[in-house]
Amino acid sequence: MGTIVTVVILVGLLLYVASIYNQLVALKNRYLNAFAQIEVQLKRRYDLIPSLVETAKGYLQHERDTLEAVIAARNAAVGSLKAAHADPSDASAIQGLARAEQSLAGAMGRLNVVMEAYPDLKASENMMRLHEELTTTENKVAFSRQFYNDSVMVYNTYRQSFPQTLFANSFGHPADAALLEFEESAEIQAAPKFSFTDKS
Repeated sequence: MGTIVTVVILVGLLLYVASIYNQLVALKNRYLNAFAQIEVQLKRRYDLIPSLVETAKGYLQHERDTLEAVIAARNAAVGSLKAAHADPSDASAIQGLARAEQSLAGAMGRLNVVMEAYPDLKASENMMRLHEELTTTENKVAFSRQFYNDSVMVYNTYRQSFPQTLFANSFGHPADAALLEFEESAEIQAAPKFSFTDKS
C-alpha cells in the first residue's frame, strides 16, 4: 500500500514539473511570436524610409547631411533587427534594437523639422501618401510592441515565481526576457509635429 502511495506521489510530482516545463515553453513561444509581429512592422517601416528620403531629395538639396543621417540610422536599425531576430531571448540584442530605434527616431525627428521649411514638399502627393503609410505603420509598431512587452511580463513573472524559479535554468530558461522600450530623446520630444495636411 505504501509503495502505491509513493508511486502516486512521484507521478503527481512528475506531472506537476512537466506542467511547469510546458508552461515555460508556451509563454516563451508567445513572446517570441509577439516579437515576430514587431519585426514585420519594423521591416515595413524600414522599407518605407528610403522612399521618403528619395522623395525629399529633390526638395532638400541643401540638406544632404540630414538625409544621409536618416539612411545611416535606418541601416543601423536594420542591422540591429537582424541581430534581435537571430535570438529574441537575448536581452543585449533587444536593448541594441531599442537604442537603434531611438537613434532612428531622432534622425527622423530632425528630418521632420527640416521639412517644415519646405511647403512644396509638404504638399507633395507622394510625400503625403508616404507619411500616411509611415504613420499607420508606427501605430502598428506601437501596438505590436505593447503586446510583446505584455507577453514578456507574463513570461518573466511566471519564470520568477516559486517553484518555477527552481526549474527554469535546468529547463533552458536561464534569464528573463527583455522588454522592448523606445525612449524618446529630449530632441525628439521638443521637435514640432509635422503635418502634411497643412498645405500653406
